[in-house]
Amino acid sequence: MDIGCIPHIDEISAQHGPFCGGAEKRTHSFFERMRYDNKIVHSLREAIEKTGLRDGMAISFHHHFRNGDYIVNMVLEEIARMGIKNLTLAASSLTTIHAPLIGHIQNGVITHIETSGLRGRLAEAVSGGLMDFPVVFRSHGGRAAAIESREFHIDVAFLGAPSCDPYGNANGYNRDEESGSCCGSMGYAKLDALYADKTVIITDHIVRFPNAPFGIPESNVDYVVQVDSIGDPGGIMSGATRFTTNPKELLIAKMAAEVIEQSGYFYDGFSMQMGSGGASLATARFLREKMLQKKLTARFALGGITGQIVEMHEEGLIEKILDVQSFDLTAANSLKNNRFHQQIDASFYASYLNHGAAVNQLDFVVLSALEVDTDFNVNVLTGSDGVIRGAIGGHPDTAAGAALSIIVAPLMRGRIPSIVRHVNTVVTPGDTVDVMVTDQGVAVHPRRAELKARLLSAGLPVYDIEKLRERAERIVGAPEPIRYVDKIVGVVMYRDNTVIDVIRQVQG
Repeated sequence: MDIGCIPHIDEISAQHGPFCGGAEKRTHSFFERMRYDNKIVHSLREAIEKTGLRDGMAISFHHHFRNGDYIVNMVLEEIARMGIKNLTLAASSLTTIHAPLIGHIQNGVITHIETSGLRGRLAEAVSGGLMDFPVVFRSHGGRAAAIESREFHIDVAFLGAPSCDPYGNANGYNRDEESGSCCGSMGYAKLDALYADKTVIITDHIVRFPNAPFGIPESNVDYVVQVDSIGDPGGIMSGATRFTTNPKELLIAKMAAEVIEQSGYFYDGFSMQMGSGGASLATARFLREKMLQKKLTARFALGGITGQIVEMHEEGLIEKILDVQSFDLTAANSLKNNRFHQQIDASFYASYLNHGAAVNQLDFVVLSALEVDTDFNVNVLTGSDGVIRGAIGGHPDTAAGAALSIIVAPLMRGRIPSIVRHVNTVVTPGDTVDVMVTDQGVAVHPRRAELKARLLSAGLPVYDIEKLRERAERIVGAPEPIRYVDKIVGVVMYRDNTVIDVIRQVQG
């Protein structure tokens, strides 16, 4: 073939010059390359310096270590020692272990926060007016969409991983040893690694290449740092989930399972997600009994995954698991050992920009609530005193995506009613909620008349939600109005990243 006839060959030759031979061939062994030609840096400070982090940038973290996390505090302490200030901290969620952030806010290292939730002393301080700028709260799907669309830009992601090889292939478990830290799925970290300008993996366990299958690939990682410990295993596998023995929660769970059974969405091949509260999780136990009785199998279970979902999978009752967050050690080990237990990222899970998002394939979801109002609006973020004490999580994402969204809560918690005239903070709008299940009856959204008819014909105790509110108030009285000042301490974004509500500073 005459290369002169190739279009633009002259321009290509002029630009690159003639072929002058291949690059020098490397003859080092695999072991030598892995040891000397890798992404490992000697210290956290060196990694921070290499990323080019400077004043005014945005840094991100994941929350798969929950209340056992060491990474956020470790990184912020080093950044503070380096004198870097005015940073935006974008963590997928923050918990009680992150109270040291109060000091970093006070000294100007952190001036903005974007997150799904706050708890403990940090949440109380923010509710009391700690920050000059309000915290931006996003759902897991909303956060994913903001990152994907570049509405929120991450300069440097600092991501803890229980295992990582020298090139940056990271995972939430360790195949070489059973000891050490373990968090399972790294679903909320995957997107940060993909979109951040620079990504640093912080691990306490370097393994040989390739660390496969991996949660985060080396192509999305710039530097690897080894530290003594990335988290407390006891805290990593605790917090949001618990196996309830509370009779009231079990009564609610039994009722929720009966609602599902009669809803029209309980059939062979259905899909489901269970929330993280006691009653939500217990619902799966009652569903299991009904599935065995009717010989039904679920096509998939989604979301934060617990041991009981894994047990149903291994029993053959759930075909596949899509895991964005492993809530306990059983779930984490299942991800490692079960072929059809798949870790997914936050976009695949719940981004409204992702038309194939798994939440849109849900038949039903069972979700907890702090309070619900008579318009079915749900609050999972602020307590009855107005103080931030929770997280949005995937609540509005799954409520919007599922064909049937069920909210479970006791009618009263102590002397506090769960159904009120107006919730303190709207997180999930009522028009995406279908059913409210309490220990004293069920309420169905007015737009689901056909569903209400199904439940009534099955003999379930269905009431108007206003009647349930009145019943609660007859027993415990109407709650006193919360006293706020004008200052806005939090902005609550709906899953499409429009503002759905604000949180004001509580009056001291």
